[in-house]
Amino acid sequence: MSDEKKPFNNPFGALQGKLADLPQAKEQPKKGPARAVVRMERKSRGGKEVTLVEQLDLPAKTLYLWLKALKESLGCGGAIEGGSLVLQGDQRPRVARRAQGHRRLRADLGRNEPPSMLE
Repeated sequence: MSDEKKPFNNPFGALQGKLADLPQAKEQPKKGPARAVVRMERKSRGGKEVTLVEQLDLPAKTLYLWLKALKESLGCGGAIEGGSLVLQGDQRPRVARRAQGHRRLRADLGRNEPPSMLE
């Protein structure tokens, strides 16, 4: 055997010259902040009111951290159900106020907004 290195067999080596012929990828437009839907629900909960924060599109760990922060700041219980945050009680105006200061979240209240005296 000689000290010369044998060329490595690269099955994709022939394709290297064809890279210039491929179309270039289009730039993706920048996304705005995530738009969360904040709504109240009583259905299937024994008449108890809960606030749902949906459509966050966040990883599970980040959802958990957000839930923990919301529970501490609002002083209520909560859980994660299928990618949504569930907070005990009607917390819609308070969650919306918390979301205003956050740069990655914009909250839309559900159709039936609570009376202003609850704020």
